[in-house]
Amino acid sequence: MQTPPIDTLRNTETPEGVEVGLRLAGSPVRFASWLVDTLIRTAVLVPVGSVLAIFGNAGMGLFYLVAFFGEWFYPVVCEVYWNGQTPGKKLFGLKVVRDDGAAVDWTASTVRNMLRFADFLPAGFLFGFLSVLATEENKRLGDLAAGTVVIYADTDERSALSSLAALPNLSPAMPPLHLAQAEQAALIEFAERAPQWTEDRQIELADQLQPVTGELGPVGVKRLQSYALWLLGRR
Repeated sequence: MQTPPIDTLRNTETPEGVEVGLRLAGSPVRFASWLVDTLIRTAVLVPVGSVLAIFGNAGMGLFYLVAFFGEWFYPVVCEVYWNGQTPGKKLFGLKVVRDDGAAVDWTASTVRNMLRFADFLPAGFLFGFLSVLATEENKRLGDLAAGTVVIYADTDERSALSSLAALPNLSPAMPPLHLAQAEQAALIEFAERAPQWTEDRQIELADQLQPVTGELGPVGVKRLQSYALWLLGRR
């Protein structure tokens, strides 16, 4: 994993008023992560194509459908369900987030990935490469349209987790429900601010989310903190 350059740190404030530091990723490491993802897709499509070729035109038609969805939706599904990361991004310690540092959602991820065809023009991702060089936040055209940015994953986690230092030694837990972007941010903010409140205040707020946690009292507070750790990328 590469060490992020010290001059690419950008501080941003989330809608909830929490300031986080985002270390922007440049074009070389982003290209390397894209290449890894391309090799992964190729490694899957080659044997799949060999098998489907046995079934003639029908098999090849199915292969083209698999290739289409693999090309366009593989990164979207990975980014939404895997903390803004594809396998290539994870290998190089990168992730995609919204401009305010919040988790990427279906709309943003779809827009940024569907516009890769524009980044490719006129050939070899020339427009995308020039866009990364021309923008202060290293954004390709898809990022500009979607309001996203590619960062080093550990930096935003360190910024958020630094205020969670007072948390008890808990294991991260995946929330039982799909949470919207604003709900994820609110849960993380609760965990960040909880050490500043009395235990009674923590319990009072956590009890309101008993339908989500299934717990009341101190156990409910710890359950929310475990969810927050998971949302921040701890596994």
